[in-house]
Amino acid sequence: NPIMILYLYPAQYNLMIALRRLMTIAIFILLSAICPYSSSAQIEADSTLYHIETMDGNEFTGIILEQDSAKIVFETKSLGTLNISKSNIKNIILVREKQLKDGKYWFENPQSTRYFWSPNGYGLKAGEGYYQNVWVLFNQFAVGVTDHFSLGGGIVPLFLFAGASTPVWFTPKFSIPVVEEKFNVGGGALIGTVLGEEKAGFGILYGLTTFGSRDKNITIGLGYGYAGGNFANSPMININGMIRTGSKGYFLTENYYIPAGDDHLVLISLGGRRIIKKSGLDFGLFIPFSSEMEQFIAIPWLGITIPFGKGNAQKKNSIQ
Repeated sequence: NPIMILYLYPAQYNLMIALRRLMTIAIFILLSAICPYSSSAQIEADSTLYHIETMDGNEFTGIILEQDSAKIVFETKSLGTLNISKSNIKNIILVREKQLKDGKYWFENPQSTRYFWSPNGYGLKAGEGYYQNVWVLFNQFAVGVTDHFSLGGGIVPLFLFAGASTPVWFTPKFSIPVVEEKFNVGGGALIGTVLGEEKAGFGILYGLTTFGSRDKNITIGLGYGYAGGNFANSPMININGMIRTGSKGYFLTENYYIPAGDDHLVLISLGGRRIIKKSGLDFGLFIPFSSEMEQFIAIPWLGITIPFGKGNAQKKNSIQ
């Protein structure tokens, strides 16, 4: 019995008590460490934000409370709790912290690597791409080969009009992030020709520096144009800017200084970009200035950019 054990083996008995107490303390510490971690992990998982787009065009931002094979129970701030059928979900986008402003989802810029037409120091990610159309006839595309190199091309299909000569071009581009989301450099070329014409090669070799994020930045570029095998004697200077104005809007400006012999051409533009169903609608005015111009001219710009390829959208069957 315990009294006999204490009498015969006092040292061993005290050791047993000490070990038991030590084990009790150890278990308590372990449970104290595990329980807050499990609770915190559960809160973090439950609070993950998603943006859901349904087949009928509705969009919701919120958290997934629960789900099964047929539906998702989705809690939104403005509409409360919704039961959304998985068969009605077009895609689900994981919302990053920077995409949520004052509780509202800010769509990705569908053409963050360009302004109206001129590129900046940011590049397409591998597998991402876009198609750009301006005034129906101008067509251009680009695809990210790696995170720092993209290839593109374009055409103005004038051959559709009685077989007229048709400009085509090829656009390789490098982009290097020096300081992530703050400072990028890039360079590339536009290499083109006019189908149906002899010695009609044209293009630009350029380098540029971009300061700022993908949503708010300014770019300074320098480029040498060439035509008919001859390069320009002086470089073209390019200064552009982009500022996000809301969840679906941007202010854009794209400006050029182009030397032309003893004269020069200054081209200034002002306009914006509106995000419509993940595509970008660009609109603005280009205003040229030259000492030889006798009257004011404003050239309207209207274009659309449609992104394609790998993005951050998760298909509806990726949420199990």
